[in-house]
Amino acid sequence: MRDHTDLQTMNERSLAQQSAVRRATFSPAEVKSLRAFSIWEISSFMFGVPADTLRKKLADDPSLPQGNTQDDGRQRWFTLDEINELRRRVRFRGKSLLPERPKGRAMRVAVSNFKGGVGKTVVAQHLANAAALDGYRVLCIDFDPQATLTHSMGLTEVKEWHTVWGIMCRDLCREADRIAAEYDDPDDCPYPSSDELPEDVQSIGAQRFQDFIQKTCWPTIDIIPSCANAAFVEFASAQYRSLHKAWSFFGCVARYLDELPDDQYDLIIFDCPPAIGYQSLNAAFAADILYIPSGPGYWEYDSTTSYLGQLGDAMADISEGFSALAEDAGITLPKRFRDIRLLMTRFEPNNPLHIAMMGAFRNVFGADVCQNPIEMTRAVEQSGRFQMSVYEQDYRQMTRDTWKRARQSFDRAYQEFHETLIAAWRESGDGQQRKGA
Repeated sequence: MRDHTDLQTMNERSLAQQSAVRRATFSPAEVKSLRAFSIWEISSFMFGVPADTLRKKLADDPSLPQGNTQDDGRQRWFTLDEINELRRRVRFRGKSLLPERPKGRAMRVAVSNFKGGVGKTVVAQHLANAAALDGYRVLCIDFDPQATLTHSMGLTEVKEWHTVWGIMCRDLCREADRIAAEYDDPDDCPYPSSDELPEDVQSIGAQRFQDFIQKTCWPTIDIIPSCANAAFVEFASAQYRSLHKAWSFFGCVARYLDELPDDQYDLIIFDCPPAIGYQSLNAAFAADILYIPSGPGYWEYDSTTSYLGQLGDAMADISEGFSALAEDAGITLPKRFRDIRLLMTRFEPNNPLHIAMMGAFRNVFGADVCQNPIEMTRAVEQSGRFQMSVYEQDYRQMTRDTWKRARQSFDRAYQEFHETLIAAWRESGDGQQRKGA
């Protein structure tokens, strides 16, 4: 017979192995760092100009970042900070290298599906990395207690009160006080104020909104992390709902993000857990765009179909059953997305089954299916194994063609994502753009 002690022992053994993997993957100090990028990468994949043209720009203006030489002493390598300085200062044929950024708050994208293994975290990670290389400032929110995105961003020690659970505790305290303040006589309020909530909720609720945001190894990507201890958020949230029945539990993250200054980030990406619960519903209600990854098999198709139905039913139930509560909290129901997209992952272009499944998806979902799937390559496999995106992998560690093929697959998917992003941005704002230095 076996009990919880066996699980704890297995956990301890796994943690020891996990530490060894991190030392091999990151550094002896277990701190992940972002590699430098070559002139070939910058010119070919970021700026879209010949490498010689970029070299001439650098030679003509010694005040520009010049990078550092590696290997044979001829190839120059640049940090992302240096690349972003070049974006701000350099123009080619009068054209700015800064990305298009319509005015208004950051655009919010939820990467969600309750089928495990379809690549939610891989998609979220690569979209965030690609956007950062494109010049955008990105905030990632890891809703998944598995914390894979958090680990891939180089964070290994995270306290549960700095996760989405902490945001929900903070929101409960703030909403409890807001609701109580609406009564002329506080004694008439049938719901508890924050000082009547459990002490642990009060202590977490006292945090400032910036306390949840952590730096990553990417200078322009921050993260609200997750951790294994945050797995009980679903149980805790149910308890909090019983404590305060007027709490609009599905609006916590949206209210939190509304506190952020409009110019702090350009893009906010949610990595959602493989379930429909309090966290995934918060992600859905906070998102402008819903991105749904799916593998190319029947079971993924079946699961995606179930996910669409169950998420739709859950959001319909909230719209119907919580309309008065939402109106009091300033939440507009029903929730509307600016776009919903389905993205095929782990796709093999020469696999007849995958081709057939792509056809089935497009036959059912039409233009909502992304035209550019994520192809399965050796570099993509390694991205999951070593917690490094294709953008983080050094092409010198494999054949350049293998790396280039994977990079181009993600670039095509990102470009299509970017078009969706900009269209939604323009629709939500006044069409004015931040372009140029």
